[in-house]
Amino acid sequence: MANKVTIQDIADALGVSRNTVSKAINNTGILADATREKVLAKAIEMGYKQFSYANSIGDIQKPPIASGDIAFFSGSFLDNSHFASTMLDKFQHEITQIGYGLTMQRVTPECINELKLPASFNKDRTRGIICVEMFNQKYCEMLCELGIPILFVDAPVDSFANQLAGDVLLMDNTTGIFNLITEMKKRGVKEIGFIGEQHHCRSFFERYMAFRNAMFLNGMEINEKYCLTDIHPHGPEYFTSLFEKLDELDKLPELFICANDFIAVDLINCLKIKKLSYPENVKICGFDDSAESKVMTPALTTCHIHSQIMGFTAANLLISRIEQPDLNFRTVYTEANLILRESTQ
Repeated sequence: MANKVTIQDIADALGVSRNTVSKAINNTGILADATREKVLAKAIEMGYKQFSYANSIGDIQKPPIASGDIAFFSGSFLDNSHFASTMLDKFQHEITQIGYGLTMQRVTPECINELKLPASFNKDRTRGIICVEMFNQKYCEMLCELGIPILFVDAPVDSFANQLAGDVLLMDNTTGIFNLITEMKKRGVKEIGFIGEQHHCRSFFERYMAFRNAMFLNGMEINEKYCLTDIHPHGPEYFTSLFEKLDELDKLPELFICANDFIAVDLINCLKIKKLSYPENVKICGFDDSAESKVMTPALTTCHIHSQIMGFTAANLLISRIEQPDLNFRTVYTEANLILRESTQ
């Protein structure tokens, strides 16, 4: 049996430091894009464990066996800070290997309100649909009624009670928050709050419930006034609403866990207006490990989402659904990891 490939093996093969390889594989720290791509390519080539999945499609050179399009539906603009932008790159790479094209379908508020499809959508050419940032239950149900294989990356909260006729892919929204709260308890932190609209999407709800369950299992009391979960729907007015809610608190908890990094940034900006700072006045944790989380000062504790693995898994789920439409519907989670940085010291 061959020896396992290590980070040091990859570093030696490329003539770079072990730290450089670690940064590239774990998407931490700052690296030039060319360096990161070179390290990831070598890791895949050498069969490093985290990228062993890549060989199942990418290393087998087969002629295209499929035709038609996969339609990408999104209700919002995904910039480079959103985990789904990297995920989509990997997803597109995988589906094009077997012959599918990718069409981008921007779902406007008008489309959602009127339950209508984007004008550019061609049902006859579409073999499958992938939805990202699609959190309106009725609209998602309408898409399911098209009779086209469909995958939801995250999903509406209402889908817990009213299962959608499609597969669902999520990141692990639980383990990192459990690990953080357990670690904070060891450090003597007792007062912990949560910020994030719990009904915004399934992942936000799961992160909020992970917070409550972790507090319970650690024997720690939850102070409901520190649970800012019904502030305002996410959008331009969220910052103002958050600031007003913080203003109502007579004091801050020792730690705020935020539903994602963007909320954490909003919280930090609120603190600046109030002439407060982190982690001196309150420790902060985000989620997603956005690019901003690494370059902030102090750097933000967060949970890293493996976007490449999510992209590969999304392709695998949707292609298998296209090939076997009678499969039971599946909900799949991919790994996410807690990254402790200066904001919780």
